[in-house]
Amino acid sequence: MAESDDGTELVEEARRLVAGAQRITVLTGAGISTDSGIPDFRGPQGVWTKNPEAEKQATLDHYMSDPVVRARSWQSRLRHGAFTAEPNRGHIALVDLERQGRLHTLITQNVDGLHQKAGSSPERVVEIHGTVHQVTCMACDERAPMQRALDRVRAGEADPACRTCGGILKSATISFGQSLDLDALERAEVAARECDLMLAVGTTLTVHPIAGVVPVAASAGASVVIVNAEETAYDHLAAAVIRAPIGDVLPLIVEPP
Repeated sequence: MAESDDGTELVEEARRLVAGAQRITVLTGAGISTDSGIPDFRGPQGVWTKNPEAEKQATLDHYMSDPVVRARSWQSRLRHGAFTAEPNRGHIALVDLERQGRLHTLITQNVDGLHQKAGSSPERVVEIHGTVHQVTCMACDERAPMQRALDRVRAGEADPACRTCGGILKSATISFGQSLDLDALERAEVAARECDLMLAVGTTLTVHPIAGVVPVAASAGASVVIVNAEETAYDHLAAAVIRAPIGDVLPLIVEPP
C-alpha cells in the first residue's frame, strides 16, 4: 500500500490507476458531502459526536416505540442540510467520470441526493442507505415526498401519520436495526465483482455489510484507491491511499486519460 498524508505524492499514481480502468465502481460516504455543509456522524464535528441523543433518532426501536423521539426527529428533518445543500467539486468530479463512459456504478452511503443533484444518472446510483427526500409508511410501505410531510410538521403536526393507513411515517433511510434493501445490496455486490477499480471516497469503511464491497472487489482482481481524511479499515488492500481534501484531489484523480 502506498500512502500520502498531504495528497500530493500519490495523486499521479491514483490518476494512473483510474486512467487505466474501464469499469470503475465508486463507494462514497459522508466525507464527500461535508464540503457541501452536511456534517458527518462520528467525526470531531459529527452529529452524534456533538449530540449523542441524536443517535436514538436513527435507531429503529427508539423511533418506532417513542413518540417523543419521533417528534424530535421531525424537527431535526426541518433543519436537515440536504434540502438546501449544493453539490461540491467532489460530486461533480464523479459526474465527469460518468461522462467519460468509465463509471460502472456509484454506490453511496449518503442519503442527501447530492450525487443526483450534481448530474449523476439515477440509474447508476445505488443509495444503499436510502434517501431523506422521501418518507415511507412503516405499516403499508407507501412512499411520498418528504417535503409534503414536512409541510404538515410546519403546520403544527408533531408526528404526522400516514394519510392512507394511519401508520408511522419515517424518512426512507435505513436506521440502525433496519434491514438494507436486498436489491440495492445485490446491485452493490455485483458492481464490486464486475469492476476493474474500486474508488472509495469519504468513508472509513467500518459500516457493514456495505464496506465489504471493497474486499470483494480486491478479491476479484480490481485495484483499490481510497481517498479519506482518516485511516480506513481496508487501507491495507489499497494500491493508493490519499488523505487530502476530497474536493481538491478527486477532480485531479478522475481527469480524462
